[in-house]
Amino acid sequence: MWHWFVRGGPVMWPLLFCSVIALGVILERLLFWMQERRTQDTGLVHKLLHLTERGLFDEVAAAAQGTRDAVARILVNGLSHHHFSLEGALEVAVNAELKRMKRYLGVLDTIITVAPLLGIFGTVTGILVAFGALEGRIPDPKVVASGIAQAVITTVAGLAIAIPTIVAYNYFCAKVEDASGRISMHVTNFQILYQKGKAKNAGEPVSV
Repeated sequence: MWHWFVRGGPVMWPLLFCSVIALGVILERLLFWMQERRTQDTGLVHKLLHLTERGLFDEVAAAAQGTRDAVARILVNGLSHHHFSLEGALEVAVNAELKRMKRYLGVLDTIITVAPLLGIFGTVTGILVAFGALEGRIPDPKVVASGIAQAVITTVAGLAIAIPTIVAYNYFCAKVEDASGRISMHVTNFQILYQKGKAKNAGEPVSV
């Protein structure tokens, strides 16, 4: 492996850097989503919605104390500021959670673009080396072979980094989209049930 790395020329170093960063981000995001799955508490979210519908706003905060479920945190954050701006507080909390879920995806997106370009750059430099050897009256076969090897190796390395990174990036984007849909559904239900709970506390008739 080291032999092929050396034959790939100096462009292999930034490619190695890209591969290490991509692997680190992918592992971090995998651990993040595993943790999110473990902390997801659908039962608690339904309980919070039920308490909100009954107008028991103080009980909502008590029931969700210490929760690590993203949706529950959003609902509690919105309810804690409902006297001022429920929608504004919910929007801020939703954006904060989505930002946390999208963390480092921009890095993967950059590597997807940069790695193949570095591979192409290595290909060009390798071809230049080979052409340079052919300019002499007696071409050196070793130099020509070295240039061609550099061109091929860097191209393969760039694609080998970009392809799995694309797969991982799309997977994480899909996870964010699914989570965003779940959050949007519960937040919309929460806003409706909050109005019902607020009307119940005010003694107003609630239409079913």
